[in-house]
Amino acid sequence: MSQCGVDQGAQIRECNAEADGVRVDSLAPEFHSEAKRWATRLQLPMDGDAGYALQIGAGGLQFVELCASTGPVRVDFVTGAVAHRRKFGGGGGQMIAKAVGVQPGVRPTILDATAGLGRDAFVLATLGCTLTLIERQPIIAALLEDGLRRAMADTEVAEVAAKMTLRLGNAIELMRAWPDERPQVIYLDPMFPHRDKSALVKKEMRLFRPLAGNDEDAPALLEAALALAVNRVVVKRPRKAPAIAGAKPGYSLEGKSSRFDIYPKKALLGHANA
Repeated sequence: MSQCGVDQGAQIRECNAEADGVRVDSLAPEFHSEAKRWATRLQLPMDGDAGYALQIGAGGLQFVELCASTGPVRVDFVTGAVAHRRKFGGGGGQMIAKAVGVQPGVRPTILDATAGLGRDAFVLATLGCTLTLIERQPIIAALLEDGLRRAMADTEVAEVAAKMTLRLGNAIELMRAWPDERPQVIYLDPMFPHRDKSALVKKEMRLFRPLAGNDEDAPALLEAALALAVNRVVVKRPRKAPAIAGAKPGYSLEGKSSRFDIYPKKALLGHANA
């Protein structure tokens, strides 16, 4: 399949470099009905020129820039880099685990209020944490929903995926009117100009920034998180970036390209789910 066309049986749609917007494509005739359901749900067209496409095929949903040389992005918790990290990522010794308070006998309940493609949430679920994920961009949420569905169908990762519940909506509004038991930890990873130079991150940022933009409401997001979290709020930032405006973090954990700013409220004790 050409990067600048979508294979729909015998039909090839050439890309238009001047086009904008998103359409839904089926990668084979047998996926047309599913594509139509997604198009209706997301209120997207299934024909006409577009700069991007949400494509449905045998591998599930994927999102692609039609005239770019880079391939599509999809959520895959079963194979690839996420699976490798699940098996060989360092367990509770990982910096993200320390940041959210994972320790012997403590597996906090976590609200990931900026879920994105769900990689960090999946790492934490792998460690035994129960998570609620919020994603406000409908197309990104669709990719994540599809990835979770496929993970639930895989015997090796279904138990991990079952620890993750996805909600679509504005995290600030949802947190301000939270109807359930308050999460012990709230995790935030606002959209920012990543300093991670990996090809994967650069491709995803190129694709998703036109959809999601920058999180200019990050201070309000932090404020809502601090009001809701029981024990702590954790914010992932580029290593040299300033903290989010507002309350100051109590301390930080710093890695090679990123750091975690921790806003402690109450100690995490060993009565949490182990």
